[in-house]
Amino acid sequence: MTDETPRSHPVRVLLAEDQGMMRGALALLLGMEADIEVVAQVAAGDEIVAAALAHRPDIALLDIELPGLSGLDAAAELRERVPGCRVLILTTFGRPGYLRRAMDAGAAGFLVKDGPVEELAGAIRRVLAGETVVDPALAAAALSAGPSPLTGRECDVLRASADGATVADIAAVLHLSESTVRNYLSAAIGKTGTRNRAEALRAARQRGWV
Repeated sequence: MTDETPRSHPVRVLLAEDQGMMRGALALLLGMEADIEVVAQVAAGDEIVAAALAHRPDIALLDIELPGLSGLDAAAELRERVPGCRVLILTTFGRPGYLRRAMDAGAAGFLVKDGPVEELAGAIRRVLAGETVVDPALAAAALSAGPSPLTGRECDVLRASADGATVADIAAVLHLSESTVRNYLSAAIGKTGTRNRAEALRAARQRGWV
């Protein structure tokens, strides 16, 4: 280990990744590190908290785009229910908005997947030691991009509008009136500079706002 004070046991890691080949490769490579042990692997976001409660990892290594629950939402749940587990986000999507949301959710690190495994192993050790580890290029991009202009409710309505949901569908899911839903959609379209809700959702996702 690189820390000055060696640990008496390996760093326990929970790995959440929906792509089986990627998950297996990461588990294998991390398992080759003498001081790291992958104690749990899950393929869906809604399995993360239960696995963390069962295995008590030191670090949860989470992808963002997961079925069931996003890695960002799971990070927020882990902060509440398994506070001793620190979260490191590892994603293909290096979007400034995602970084801000990850930090808001309590994540201690954010890296993109194209780095070497040695860098990831080092980040795991640094996060365990209490540091915050963020990809430098992404940090600079997040600072220049500024915060998301969308409110939480506007994000909720945009997410609910996916897959052709009608205004009535969205209103029923979010327990809002149809006129309120239309107002939120209109505001989101204006803030994203797009022409309709489908384009607004696409633009917000590309920027990591939802």
